[in-house]
Amino acid sequence: MPPDPAPAPAALPLPYGTPPWAYKSVPRSLPRRLAPPLGILAGVAAAFAYVGTIDPNEPGHYPVCPLFRLTGLLCPGCGGLRSAHAFIHGDLPTALGANAVAVAGYAVFAVAMVFWLVGAVRGRPARITLRPVWWWSAGVVLALFSIVRNLPFGSALAP
Repeated sequence: MPPDPAPAPAALPLPYGTPPWAYKSVPRSLPRRLAPPLGILAGVAAAFAYVGTIDPNEPGHYPVCPLFRLTGLLCPGCGGLRSAHAFIHGDLPTALGANAVAVAGYAVFAVAMVFWLVGAVRGRPARITLRPVWWWSAGVVLALFSIVRNLPFGSALAP
């Protein structure tokens, strides 16, 4: 009688900090790949539909920005709901006047969603990686936008 074969060595867990793509993954079906981006898209569409229905220019429907209430200063998000409401109704000049950074954010979100959906359909995970300089640049742009819109010469950027 031959000796029993040696048991296969147990798979060692990958060390902490291993990137997600280093793990062996099981191929998923198209509906399972599309579920996350379509779920996010449905949630954003529902939020936009609500803001499009309930006018933020009418008092009492939405809370006031806490920074504006406490200090009187406009944050980078102030006017974002009015911007979204105008954008949904096709009034781009009013949307840009309420919050130009928010309108740029809508465009960035749309591009990211297209990349995510195309990657999901093709079966390739969408990996949009930005170097730290891009994140720092975005922070500087938001900070400058906040500062300028609170100064007298930047009143055109105020909602």
